Amino acid sequence: MPPAKLRASTILNEYGKAQSELIGKTVILTDGKAGTVENVWLDELHGFRISIKGHDGRWPLSTIKFEEN
Repeated sequence: MPPAKLRASTILNEYGKAQSELIGKTVILTDGKAGTVENVWLDELHGFRISIKGHDGRWPLSTIKFEEN
């Protein structure tokens, strides 16, 4: 497999894993908003972003904290 195709395949595979792990998880944003992850995106300008059920907007993954058990 050509190197570029292998890298692209690896990125898409990891993106799929991140979707599986994050969608439905309870999170808290650094600004205090809380809820469950509704969807995830790869944004060419900002990187990996999430949306939270019940809140308008998309946030960078770096702004969330996971609920502790």
